Order: sequence, then structure tokens, then C-alpha cells
Amino acid sequence: MVQARVEHPMSFGAFLEWYPDDGRRYELIEGVGVERLPTGPHEDVSGFLSAEFNFEIRRQQLPYSIPRTCLVKPQSEGSGYIPDVVVLNRELLPQESLWPTASVIQLGQTAPLIVEVVSTNWRDDYGHKFVEYEAMGVAEYWLVDFRALGAVRHIGKPKQPTITICQLDGEEYQIRRFVAGEMLVSGIFPQLNLTVDAVFAAAN
Repeated sequence: MVQARVEHPMSFGAFLEWYPDDGRRYELIEGVGVERLPTGPHEDVSGFLSAEFNFEIRRQQLPYSIPRTCLVKPQSEGSGYIPDVVVLNRELLPQESLWPTASVIQLGQTAPLIVEVVSTNWRDDYGHKFVEYEAMGVAEYWLVDFRALGAVRHIGKPKQPTITICQLDGEEYQIRRFVAGEMLVSGIFPQLNLTVDAVFAAAN
């Protein structure tokens, strides 16, 4: 993912007012607007996962939906993220005051599952977003590191493509890593029949 920084330290409210209507995607990282320019393989992986999750939503008749894009507002005033995939609980959307006008999610319960496809900004995915999604109460957070970009402390040694699934237990994430040849285990979609290999194949 290519990044273009917009050096305007700002609050989340100021970020919403500043957000350009140019069709591009921006996130607020520590008060700084950052343009996100995902690569083709990055989009292929997120699109594949969206399709798989949507299939499960329809098959199990769950009250979930996956928006084309939405902005997640963590507790930190200087943060605002656009996840690669976010599963929303539509029954809880009436509690989201900014959803009708700005497609902003502020409550972790409204977004039971968030996926970030790891790219060159991996420090944000494994760092800021991990901590802030956990603090929000997002029940499940996936880090799909199909190019093994994360540090050894995150994906082990030797480094290899890894999908990390973080599931909320109380107020903390319990972390489980999955590599090639393994079946993914999701608490949000317990009947999900999906392998690591299938996810990574979407990037080829």
C-alpha cells in the first residue's frame, strides 16, 4: 500500500470536516491525515474475504452487513481508520450517531469483526489499530499478512505469510496465528470453512 501523508495535525472532528471529496481514502493516524493507496493484490484479498463473509451472512441469516467503506472512530481523538473489511451488526446501527451522515462507527459492538490486510504500514496495523480496536471492544480483529511484512515479534521466525486472528476475551485480545496448510477459526463465523491457502491464493 502506497501512503501519501497530509501534514495537518487535527482532531477527529476536524478530520471529518477536512476530508476531501476526491474519491480517495484517508485515515487519521496520531492526528495526521494519511492517504491510503492499496495495491491490486491487497484489494484482491480484501475483496475475497468480503465475499466469503457475505456468503456466511446470507447462509446463516445473520443481521450483519459489509459496507463498501466506513470510518472507524476509536477512543483516541487523533485516530480514524478505514478497515479493509468491516462486518457491521445492523441491529446496533441506530446507536451510531454519526452513521447516517458520515458512515462513522464509534462503538466496538457495532463492528464485531474488522480485517486489516497488512501492507507497508504494518506498524499501524499491528500497533495503533490493534490497541485501539481492543480498547473499543471489537470482538474479532484479523491481520492478513500475505507478504510477511510484519516484525518477527508479530509473525514469528522464520517470517512467513501469516493470518493473525485476535479474539476479545474480557478486555484483552487472545492472539492466534495461522499459516499455510491451516484452517482458519473465527468466533464471529464459527461455521466458516476457509483455509489460509485460499485467502493467500486471492493475491496471486
